[in-house]
Amino acid sequence: MSKETAVTPLSALEVVKKHLGKPYEDLEFLLQCLKEVLIENGETELANAIPWINEGTSSLKKIDEKHMQLYSIVFQLLNMVEVNGAVQSRRKKENDFGLASVKGLWGERLKDLKNQGYTQEQIADLLPQVMVEPVLTAHPTEAKRSTVLEHHRTLYLLLVQRENTMYTGIEQRSINAQIKLILDTLWRTGEIFVEKPDVASERRNAIHYLTNVFPEVLPILDQRFQQAWGEVGFDKDLIRNIGSRPRVSFGNWVGGDRDGHPLVTHEVTEETLSVLRLNAFVLIRRSLFNLVKKLSVSCDIEDAPAALQARIAELQKELGEDGKQAIARNVGEAFRQFVNLCLAKLPVDVKREHAVELQETEGKYRMATELKADLELLQSTLVEYGATRLAYSYVNDAIRVLDTFGFHLARLDIRQNSAFHDKAISQILNAASLDGDSFLSWSEEKRVAFMNNELLSNRPFTHPSTQLPTEANAVISTYRVVAEHVKNYGTAGIGAFIISMTRSVSDLIAVYLLAREAGLMEQTPEGLVCKLPVVPLFETIEDLDISPQVMQSFLDHPITRRSLEYQKRQSGDKKLTQMVMVGYSDSNKDGGILASQWALHHAETSLYEVGEHRDIAINFFHGKGGTISRGAGPTQWFIQALPHGGVNGNFRLTEQGETIEQKYANKMNASYNMELLLAGSVGNTVKDNLGKKAKHELEGVISWMASESRNFYVNLLEDPKFIKFYGEATPIDAIESSRIGSRPARRTGRRTLADLRAIPWVFSWSQARFNMTSWYGVGYTLEKLSKERPEDFAKLKELIKTDPLIRYVFTNVDTSLEATDETIMKDYAAMVTDKDVKDSILTMLLEELTRTRKMMDSLLKESFAERRSNHYYSSFIRAEALNPLHKTQINLLKKWRKMKADEKANPEDVEAVLFQLLTSINAIASALRATG
Repeated sequence: MSKETAVTPLSALEVVKKHLGKPYEDLEFLLQCLKEVLIENGETELANAIPWINEGTSSLKKIDEKHMQLYSIVFQLLNMVEVNGAVQSRRKKENDFGLASVKGLWGERLKDLKNQGYTQEQIADLLPQVMVEPVLTAHPTEAKRSTVLEHHRTLYLLLVQRENTMYTGIEQRSINAQIKLILDTLWRTGEIFVEKPDVASERRNAIHYLTNVFPEVLPILDQRFQQAWGEVGFDKDLIRNIGSRPRVSFGNWVGGDRDGHPLVTHEVTEETLSVLRLNAFVLIRRSLFNLVKKLSVSCDIEDAPAALQARIAELQKELGEDGKQAIARNVGEAFRQFVNLCLAKLPVDVKREHAVELQETEGKYRMATELKADLELLQSTLVEYGATRLAYSYVNDAIRVLDTFGFHLARLDIRQNSAFHDKAISQILNAASLDGDSFLSWSEEKRVAFMNNELLSNRPFTHPSTQLPTEANAVISTYRVVAEHVKNYGTAGIGAFIISMTRSVSDLIAVYLLAREAGLMEQTPEGLVCKLPVVPLFETIEDLDISPQVMQSFLDHPITRRSLEYQKRQSGDKKLTQMVMVGYSDSNKDGGILASQWALHHAETSLYEVGEHRDIAINFFHGKGGTISRGAGPTQWFIQALPHGGVNGNFRLTEQGETIEQKYANKMNASYNMELLLAGSVGNTVKDNLGKKAKHELEGVISWMASESRNFYVNLLEDPKFIKFYGEATPIDAIESSRIGSRPARRTGRRTLADLRAIPWVFSWSQARFNMTSWYGVGYTLEKLSKERPEDFAKLKELIKTDPLIRYVFTNVDTSLEATDETIMKDYAAMVTDKDVKDSILTMLLEELTRTRKMMDSLLKESFAERRSNHYYSSFIRAEALNPLHKTQINLLKKWRKMKADEKANPEDVEAVLFQLLTSINAIASALRATG
């Protein structure tokens, strides 16, 4: 990492303040507040150890658990001021130069489409077809407790208040006192999980965002869309109705994703569906109360439009005593009285003005479509009454909330591994007195033939009372929970059955067989249909390569075709749609970054064509993580880099762990990140639908590079010395013992590289500052390209500034290189006990790192500091404070490993050292803004 040198320890903050200004002045203020808090608490020594505002902190001799806690907080404060700085910078830019001045947002995207010749009518016609759906997951990546996140959010709001010049000096002093109070609270709150969090606590964290953050973002998104639409000169009447705008939805994996996660039982899934439904009504009640407050229109019921009068009478009759109470409020304000009736019709028990539990009784709403019809009636009668502005503002906001969250809050996906399903089917066959054991060794052809024959009827293998073994019981019990939910409330609250490690069409047809056992298949005159989508997850490079063949067979299967027709009728979609999930983590883990990115791009292109030939829209679900190695990168560039059909009107992606907090912890940053998704999805959808389809200009070159880099990368992983080096030169063993997430670090518990999840794999390399998963093989490949195919290298160099895919991939490599530090790498490598292993693998890594840096400089021409000054100076200030943390972590790793190997060691002492070690992991993760 090339950093500015010849500066005194105290000057790092001064250097960054000089170049980037205000955010780092805020940092200095917060650090001084923290210093005062610690001194007031009698922690003067720790107060003097705060980095950047004290001399000599970069060479601290002793760093204990309290120091780790301190550093973790300090880096959170740095992250916070940088986020706020970015928000304020965008606001100023838009104010000075207009909405089109910020890349990736509505203003810039709509202006770009207009400049390319697309008309407002063409764009408006496609808008309702676009839906963006972030899916919240709880992989073991969020290293902070939810209670700590709450304090961070409060502190951020206070930081924003300090920006407001309307506050008097007295009021500013009050804000400063509140800031010190929160810092004091943070200091006294444990940063990491002492025990692994359970699924319920992870679910609470997801629900916080779904009920407290995203609803506040929706009106901001709508307002900014309308402003940008008008600024570019388009007719606002075209987008007046909520139904004429792009849609937003949310998905959820917490409580539904059971792949390698034994704690997610059918009871957990049942509870999750109930909790999500209850919280949806909490949110809708809040929205309707807000509507009641605003609709203060004087109008007696007898003077209201006839349609509203008739519906008021109906609702009053349906609701009995509740209806009488609702109508008795706000007399003389018919529109308010109508909303009161809608509130009374919500199926919840209300105590002390809070919805406390579901109350599904006669006369209450059961489906969100029923409330939607009432809100649309309210809107149309307000227009008829002459209150058009109110109808398309206040009621639009309520309809948007309902359209987004429904009565389900977020669509719950049910994910399981294909191998787990195989075991379940084997056990079910045995329970039905068939030869289930041999099923596991059947060929693909025999499996498909057997399943096809079985699926000619809707007869299950077993009776509901049959006691099934572990895997079969886990699957069927869950499917029965889902079947009951669908029977009561329809399919809106369920996303899909997702099959991880899909490798053949039988992996998908197997779900139909399992669904039949639980009553999720329906008999039609044409044959069986599945009520819910069955979605493959293609993860490894090999799986991505064969995905088009698998999907051809699956889409041509008669049950699939009938099921897609059935689901289309249920959803009201215009086309048959099939979701396909693609994984960014495992493909990178087994092939390196260039091979992974190209395998994904190529597979998405081929899968789109498979659907196109069958008149089926392929909707991609992007399984991205929080780091570059797992698919992260600038959102606007990611979307633009997708191949033709990569969005196809529907953009679904996972938001994992710390990514959720980084993107959505506060309202303005959340709206920015959601706007990037919406505006980017509309841009791609318009171009893909109305523009020309073309192959990538350098398809052959990139394919060659992917193959070369993969071979080079795999040679490292297959080196006999590699596993020992990895196990000793990174803190992977400590990460596997962490209490960060409820999910185990390995799928089955086997200690192999293949069984290790991609998240701890990336996390461990980033902690030790190798980051090899996002650059190893790039330098070798670029050097070979420049020597053997100089014309192609020149073309790559030429396109790097204009081609979305090339720019996106190499910008991410560039970012990763900036976070990689040779000195720290060598310090971690020194822990490897076998000198031959250490020297051999470290030499390979360092040689490739040097080569990659050299070739990237040749490709990009300018230095990192010139290209990306904000990122450069952020890394620069972090480096000074990170060095003592890494040294401490290395010492703790050595001590912990030695104690673990000692049979006489006291387990409590071993645990105490592990706790210190985990605190160091947390602090470094905060500094690097990533946990994998």
